[in-house]
Amino acid sequence: MTVQLREDAVQNNRLDIIDTAVGATGTFRIYTGAQPANCTSANTGTLLVSGNLPNPAFGAASGGTMAKNGTWSWTASGGAGATPGHFRIYSSQATMDGTTCQLQGDAAIGSGSLNMDGTITSGQTVTISAFTFTEGND
Repeated sequence: MTVQLREDAVQNNRLDIIDTAVGATGTFRIYTGAQPANCTSANTGTLLVSGNLPNPAFGAASGGTMAKNGTWSWTASGGAGATPGHFRIYSSQATMDGTTCQLQGDAAIGSGSLNMDGTITSGQTVTISAFTFTEGND
């Protein structure tokens, strides 16, 4: 007999754990360049955008998906026509490094886990209009 899991419950629980890990003081950042090897690695690239996430950062998972909660919009602090390369979500608004990184992914113009509509320039407003995770139950 093989072990089987109830997919919807397991998927939703695993997604909700992400929101719990980010916690009440999450930070979202976009950098240039390739993402680090894993979340515990040091930050890489040039910081383009940094902003505090709402609490909670994500809505409750349902049907194996979880979407951002509230408004994610910040003013870029770096770059002059810079191409986004990756993003990181941290569980701290004071320490943003490999010790507090909870999630990271690639970012690109027209593709990537974080699909951007153009380059980023300091002073520009950057809004994340949609950000949804789908759990694969791996």
